Amino acid sequence: MMRFLTVVVLLLSLQPANSQDVKDTLLVGYTSAPPFLVTENGRLAGINSWLWKRVAKDLDLEYRLVPMSFSPMLDSLKAGNIDVSINPLTITSERSKQMEFTHSFYASNATIAVAELSSFQRLLRFLQGFFSLNFLRGLLALLAIILIFGFAGWYFERKQNPGHFRRGWRGIWDGLWWSAVTLTTVGYGDKAPKSGFGKLAALVLMFTGLLFISGLTASIASSLTVNQLNSNPNSFNEFKERAVGSINNTSSIQFLREHFFKDVHAFESVTEGLRALNKNKIEAFVYDEPILRYRIQKDTSLNKVSVLPIKFDVQFYAFGLAKNQIELEQAISQQILEIMETAEWQIVLNEFGLTEL
Repeated sequence: MMRFLTVVVLLLSLQPANSQDVKDTLLVGYTSAPPFLVTENGRLAGINSWLWKRVAKDLDLEYRLVPMSFSPMLDSLKAGNIDVSINPLTITSERSKQMEFTHSFYASNATIAVAELSSFQRLLRFLQGFFSLNFLRGLLALLAIILIFGFAGWYFERKQNPGHFRRGWRGIWDGLWWSAVTLTTVGYGDKAPKSGFGKLAALVLMFTGLLFISGLTASIASSLTVNQLNSNPNSFNEFKERAVGSINNTSSIQFLREHFFKDVHAFESVTEGLRALNKNKIEAFVYDEPILRYRIQKDTSLNKVSVLPIKFDVQFYAFGLAKNQIELEQAISQQILEIMETAEWQIVLNEFGLTEL
C-alpha cells in the first residue's frame, strides 16, 4: 500500500512539469506570403522566417511551426489556439482589439495589378468610349438640326429657286444635302439659297454649325480620353465600378469596401486572385505591393499581369500574438528593434529586392 501511494505522488508531481513543457512550446502559425514567407522544398524561408528564427534564437524560445490558411490562422490567433503568427500582418485598430502586435519591422503600401488587354478587348473599349451616351446624344441633336434646317431651306426656296431645291421628296433631299454640307462647314456651293428667309436660315445654320460641331468634337475627344484613362488608369478611383479582387480578411479588402468599391471579390490566396485576373474573371487585383511584385516575377504564367504605378493605403507589418502573450510581445518587440539596427537586416531586405520606405 505504501509503495502504491508513493507511485501516485510521483505521478502527480510530474504532471505539472509536463504540462508546463507543453505550454512553453509556442505554436507559431504561418501561411505562404513571398517574399516574406517562402516555402521551398518543404522548408520555410523568406524575410519573416529569417527574422523569427533570429528572434527565437536570441530569446531561447521553443516553438513549433503550424502551416495554415490565412483566414483560419487569424481566427486561431484571436481565439488563442496559436501563440504567434509570423506572417507580415498589417497593424489595424480592429485587429489590435483581438490580438497583440510586435513592433513594426517593415512599411509597405497597397497597389493594383492588372492584366494586359488583348487587341480585341482594346478595340471594344475604344468603341465603347467612342459611342458613349454623350456622343449618341450629340449625334441625334446633329441629325435633328440637319432635318429642321434642311426642311426649312427647301420650304423657303422651293418656289424661287427650283433649280437647286426641287419640288416633292427630291426637293426635301436637296434641302437635307444643303443643310448637311452647310452645317459641317464643307460648303460645296452646288446649292445656295436666293430668298431672304432662305439666306436667313443659312446664316443661322452656319453659326449653329460652327458652335455645335466644335462642341461635338470636344465631346468625342472627351469620350476617347476617358476611354484611354480607363485602359491606363492612374488612380484607384478608376476601378470603383469594375470587378476588383483582394485577399479575404485583410486590410486591403477592408480598404476597398470602406472606399465604396462596388464589385469586390474575396480570394483565399494571392495566387488564386492573380490567376483569376489573368483569366479576366476580375479586372484588377489589389494587395500589398512587395507580395504582388514577387508573385508576378516568380510565376511565368503571369507574364501578362503588371503592377500599376499606384501607391495607397500605407501599411505597417508586424508579428501577431495572442492577447495573453503581452510579456512575450514586449520581449520580441525589443529584439526586433535591435535586429533592425544591424547591417544584417538591410542585407536580408536587399536579397529579396526590398527597401524600406
